[in-house]
Amino acid sequence: MAARKKQGKRKRRALSPGRSGAALRGPSRRSGGRRKTRKRRGASPAAPFMRAAVELGVFAFTALIGLSAIFAYFASDLPDPAGLWSESKNPRITLLAADGAPIMLHGMSQGAPLRLSELPAHVPNAVLAVEDRNFYHHFGANPVSIVRALIVNANEGAVRQGGSTITQQLAKNVFLSGERSMKRKIQELMLAFWLEQKFRKDEILTLYLNRVYFGAGAYGVDAASFRYFGKSARRLTVGEAAVLAGLLKAPSRYAPTSNPEDAGKRGRLVIEQMVTAGFLSRRDADAAIATPVLLATPQFEAAPFFVDHVMHEMRSLTAGIDADFVVRTTFDPIVQVAAETGLIAGFALAGQGLDEVEAAAVIIDNEGAVRAMIGGRDYTKSQYNRAVQARRQPGSAFKPFVYLAGLERGETPDDLVIDAPIEIGAWSPGNYHDKYYGEVTLREALARSLNSAAVRVQERTGRPRVRDVAKRMGWPGDLTLGPSLALGVDAISPLDLAGAYAPFSNGGFRVKTHVIDRIETSDGEIVYQRKGSIIEEAASAGVIAEANDMLRSVTAWGTGRAAAIPGYRVAGKTGTSQDSRDAWFAGHAGGLIGVVWVGRDDDKPMHDVTGGRVPAVIWREMLARALPPPTYMRPPEDADPIAAILHAGG
Repeated sequence: MAARKKQGKRKRRALSPGRSGAALRGPSRRSGGRRKTRKRRGASPAAPFMRAAVELGVFAFTALIGLSAIFAYFASDLPDPAGLWSESKNPRITLLAADGAPIMLHGMSQGAPLRLSELPAHVPNAVLAVEDRNFYHHFGANPVSIVRALIVNANEGAVRQGGSTITQQLAKNVFLSGERSMKRKIQELMLAFWLEQKFRKDEILTLYLNRVYFGAGAYGVDAASFRYFGKSARRLTVGEAAVLAGLLKAPSRYAPTSNPEDAGKRGRLVIEQMVTAGFLSRRDADAAIATPVLLATPQFEAAPFFVDHVMHEMRSLTAGIDADFVVRTTFDPIVQVAAETGLIAGFALAGQGLDEVEAAAVIIDNEGAVRAMIGGRDYTKSQYNRAVQARRQPGSAFKPFVYLAGLERGETPDDLVIDAPIEIGAWSPGNYHDKYYGEVTLREALARSLNSAAVRVQERTGRPRVRDVAKRMGWPGDLTLGPSLALGVDAISPLDLAGAYAPFSNGGFRVKTHVIDRIETSDGEIVYQRKGSIIEEAASAGVIAEANDMLRSVTAWGTGRAAAIPGYRVAGKTGTSQDSRDAWFAGHAGGLIGVVWVGRDDDKPMHDVTGGRVPAVIWREMLARALPPPTYMRPPEDADPIAAILHAGG
């Protein structure tokens, strides 16, 4: 056993590299052997490192290819971030009312873009305190927040906390869907890094505040401020800013309009977070908590017919311009509410049997700015805008132009005209219920809407003069050459008729009706600016004053008694087309001009509906709500204007 062991040792030694091994291979050239030995000595220690380096390089190259493939996969359907301000195929259009409040677009509202410098410091600070306190210190993502959210969600077994920064939220809101997936999260990070490289921090925060959703259809802090508090975000208090910031976590849950208790608790939490973050002193925080946050009274949220008309008008004004637009309109929410409420009240007061009857109305000011528009009784059932698109016969609502032409020729309101049957060729007009009054003044002829008297005034004045006056006042279409001109047989829309009546209200100046005051891009470049609406003098102030004196008789004791508004001098005219297919009231009071049309879409006759009944009542209910309380109350010239609708004609 011992011999074998020694032999084994010798064999093992012989097999091991070194001098002993070299001797066993026999003689060799010294120099060659020496070179060979040195080569082995130099290669052996480096070989493992060389192999490791090669393997590491192959691994890195393979990983790079893999990462590139992954990047390409996630980036394959990313939106182009260069289109940050026009990320959709259609431009973003922000419609503002005349006072700057955003108009709800069929349930959605985009506020006017506001710069960070335009907001009180506590508005962005409230958002930063609860959404991203380290916003100014991270590079687009916050690893600490991400890890914390992962731990919380893992412990809860569900998604309870998010780790997204404001930059990530902006990337998601602007470019991505609300889908919860790893792919979307990685895309969100990629876009967030791009945003951080492309924009300054203040610019990112500005974009976020103008795009984020605050609930109730309000996108952007300005829209939310108007929606909940009835004012611009420029005037938000600390408490109001805290309530808005609190909405961002769950807009439906913390909406102050539907859940004021939770909204208040969330707002107080935001204020405490502002203190912790150093954005607010303890004293100011206590003062903000002690100050009640008052919600605005809910206002009319959508004027769909008005919005549709604005969108139609702006197409030609912005043709060929690829940008997002902010459109300042002439819309007045208070007047629109008055019109909508007045329409409902007017139909309720007018009686039964009007279910199949449609209606349209417009209210404009002395310069032709459209303050309110109703294109039908129910937009959800019909989007046909009868206030703009429907052209119907105005009937006797055309007669003021006839008498205005007579006044220009030198007649006076107290001049006489015969009201009796008249024939002109084969044509013979009749009065309402075939009742004639004999010799009457021009004032009475207009107030009682006497057809035969109006035709006589027209014929002795001259039809060309009547057509000229109507055109000068703003009548847009062609006018008949025949004697029926005086009875309003030429069709017109309610909006155009309101424009033609505007000179009666503004002292005799023709205006252009309009719904847009200014259009600018989201970057502030002005695309369109209205430069005035007065076109020309349509009639002298003296003649207009005489005409108004006659038109006030219509509402004082004539066919338009139902339109009288206590405390206001109402001047207007009723109109009824043949067989009561159309019924109108057009007039002005307190600087507002209103036109109401009632009829059927199929142009069938209405049963016993005249301009002095339903339209006059609706007009009164609208204008009485739209106008401020009168500074004085004068005794009504008719004891019972409501009862007057029972026997009013016109």
